[in-house]
Amino acid sequence: MNPWDVIVAAVLLSLERLCYVWIWLAPDVFRFLCAQVPCAWAETPMDVVEKLFYAFKILQGVVFLGWCYIYSHGLFWPLAGESWSLGLGGVLLLVGQILNVSVFWRLGRVGVFYGKRFGYDVSWYNTFPFSFLEHPQYVGALLSIWGFFLIMRFPYDDWAVLPLIETVYYVLGAYYERED
Repeated sequence: MNPWDVIVAAVLLSLERLCYVWIWLAPDVFRFLCAQVPCAWAETPMDVVEKLFYAFKILQGVVFLGWCYIYSHGLFWPLAGESWSLGLGGVLLLVGQILNVSVFWRLGRVGVFYGKRFGYDVSWYNTFPFSFLEHPQYVGALLSIWGFFLIMRFPYDDWAVLPLIETVYYVLGAYYERED
């Protein structure tokens, strides 16, 4: 495994968490910057956060698929996994996506895209998935990432590199994005 590939992937994947932590910690600065750069596609800072979310998911997907392509020597699907790793990966992906969809369903667009940080009234829920986990969206994302790499890269030596990096980033993000 090339250390430069790991560094480039780690830097690119860090951009999402760094941006969200910055927005969480300095929403007034973010709001000010959004007002300075008028964008036809974004009426509010929350709209900008939503667009950033989709852009970061595309970037994350490109990094993950690029990793698979590079380390599968030009193939996206190496078909080397055993039935247990494919099955477990599928279950992790499914559970992760259920958690993510549940968060979007409970909090809505305003809650998910940091509306509370921009002055919107966002109710906090004690029902599923929040009754089950403190950060269900982050746990859901991580389960999905681990599931993806179990399916795509297990049993190769590199299979856990990006999931481990993302786990560190999400844990740090959850730490810095605690409620005031």
